[in-house]
Amino acid sequence: MVLDLATLPKAHLHVHFTGSMRVDTVVDLGEQHGIPVPASVRTQELPDLTPDARGWFRFQRIYDAARAVVRSESDMRRIVAEAAEDDRAEGSAWLELQVDPTSYAPHVGGITPALEIVLDAAAQASDDDFGVAVIVAASRTRHPLDARALARLAARYAGDRPGTVVGFGLSNDERRGVTTDFGRAFDIARRAGLGSMPHGGELLGPDHVREVLATLHPDRLGHGVRVTEDSDLLARVIDEQIALEVCPASNVSLGVYDGPDRVPLRRLFDAGARIALGADDPLLFGSRLLAQYETARDAAGFSDPELAELARGSVRASRAPDAFKTNVLAGIDDWLASSS
Repeated sequence: MVLDLATLPKAHLHVHFTGSMRVDTVVDLGEQHGIPVPASVRTQELPDLTPDARGWFRFQRIYDAARAVVRSESDMRRIVAEAAEDDRAEGSAWLELQVDPTSYAPHVGGITPALEIVLDAAAQASDDDFGVAVIVAASRTRHPLDARALARLAARYAGDRPGTVVGFGLSNDERRGVTTDFGRAFDIARRAGLGSMPHGGELLGPDHVREVLATLHPDRLGHGVRVTEDSDLLARVIDEQIALEVCPASNVSLGVYDGPDRVPLRRLFDAGARIALGADDPLLFGSRLLAQYETARDAAGFSDPELAELARGSVRASRAPDAFKTNVLAGIDDWLASSS
């Protein structure tokens, strides 16, 4: 008996605000605001991308075109509500939505209103069985002082429940900016009790991951798959219990690996790494959270007990309240027991 992965309780810890949108929503908002939507977004057919600066530029241009249709508070609230609805449908019990409020601030009166809109929508989308929290993410393409401002803003709304900020991240092209320059922003976030959740180890390899570890002291690493290129680094990540937010569809779409069977998910799992599968930008990559678990089953040969352990890893790595985690973990045990 093959168990239904859509009913497997899980947490979703790596998905971006813009990238979480439904295609129909992007098209609808584009029509409302008179903004053209690229065919690659409408069809979810990205051009062949390469994991170099040129490939990232092409990806970012498409991403920016999708983000351009978000022009109002109602647009932002719709995105959060639909992301929550989609996650619920795929068995997610806890969603941590990553957002850079700077991108939407011009349309709603500033970065503070932008963040408050997302937080309020996250609280409204939550209930006793499902929670939405927020990770505020700075961009490598902006000045490190902007990151400090975002960290201070995030700290004002820090919490451990739905509708609060639970972590601070650093996103965009790993090759941009100087990682050490963002260290003070992460210091601010940590002092407020926020989790450290920078991207690293997808477009760049072990040397950059070491720099991220030394400077930003991550609790979780966005992607991190390339730690498998250095056995000592992999052992360190495991020993320090740094969770890896592995996003197979992203890795393949960006050309980091040739296919889903080449993503080192199995190696990470067998080595004992803490893993939380994520969809990253389902709008562009064409697959949501459920598809990442299906990839683990179909491309990496994960059994139902192993898939349950992946789900447990996502819950344990989340910033959900402890009592909530306990309930979700019990639901995973029930899911697995239903096969007997």
